Amino acid sequence: MSDQPAPALKEIFNPERLKHIAEQVKAVYPDFDSKAFLKQVNAGLAERSIMQRMAHVADCLHAVLPLDYEASLDVLRQVAPRLNSAFVTLSLPHYVATYGSHAFDTSMDALKYFTVFGSSEFAIRYFLRSDLERSLELMLEWSLDENEHVRRLASEGSRPRLPWSFRLEAIQADPTLAAGILDNLKADPSLYVRKSVANHLNDITKDHPDWVLDLIEGWSLDNKHTAWIAKHALRSLIKQGNQRALAIIGAGSKAQVRLLDLQVTPAVIRLGDSINLNFTVQSTVAESQRLVIDYAIDYVKANGSTSAKVFKLKALTLPGNGRERVSRGQQIRELTTRKHYLGRHAVYVMVNGEHLGSTAFDIVE
Repeated sequence: MSDQPAPALKEIFNPERLKHIAEQVKAVYPDFDSKAFLKQVNAGLAERSIMQRMAHVADCLHAVLPLDYEASLDVLRQVAPRLNSAFVTLSLPHYVATYGSHAFDTSMDALKYFTVFGSSEFAIRYFLRSDLERSLELMLEWSLDENEHVRRLASEGSRPRLPWSFRLEAIQADPTLAAGILDNLKADPSLYVRKSVANHLNDITKDHPDWVLDLIEGWSLDNKHTAWIAKHALRSLIKQGNQRALAIIGAGSKAQVRLLDLQVTPAVIRLGDSINLNFTVQSTVAESQRLVIDYAIDYVKANGSTSAKVFKLKALTLPGNGRERVSRGQQIRELTTRKHYLGRHAVYVMVNGEHLGSTAFDIVE
């Protein structure tokens, strides 16, 4: 295994890739000034994040292409299938979002086209923010499209809390605005689409948990695709031990079990080491029961207080009087989303939302 760190995500837009973009535009539009484009797009590249680089490519294309908006779109439509990175194609929908607000129909048709090559999920949010009703009406039609990429765009683009993008405050406040899209996709055969629907609903649980629970309780979960969406849409509520969410996936009853031999090893680690969580769940009844097993770590914060993070372990049907041995390893290392501090970190095991036991490990210098 190499000791070299993985390249930063923003290096998707490195000088070699920018040269590739210039070559592909030149191939379909011979009058394109590649040198001028590369001079502009490489300026200040090192300081830009991945999303800033994506937007910068769109801006530089606009600056160099000597064409009106519609003619530029014709060029970019030809470029899209020639690009060698799906993420890089996101620059093309961003071009539409930045320079096409005056031409709604043309721009939305372009976003539908570009999404097949990467995704227009970020770009379409600008149109949702400026013309919500009109955009949602069209996206409702897209949710019935034969192409899974277009159907996914209807759900993903209208997510109230899409990562790496601004929130859609109107849909965040009133999830019924996009409910028709979700209803059309609740049994979609494409896993790509189902993941988006589940993530959309999980977003809503942060603000309107009861709305999501009411919705899913009204669904028939006999369809395996719908049942999959329900389970993954409720994951945050399940981690919180929400009894309605647990009941939907068949684990709403109090677990009739004992927790045996709970331990974390080693009990003392340094940052970068791994811990191993081990325990046994022993049934105390003769009937089988559905269990959802999670664990939480109380991470020490800079001020000495703690903040719990819940992790999924497993869901299973435990036979009457049966037992299940559970093990999980986890490396305790620095992440972009979490900084670790020295001290004692409690570990809790939860079964069907109930804390059944705890142990701890220490991080030392």
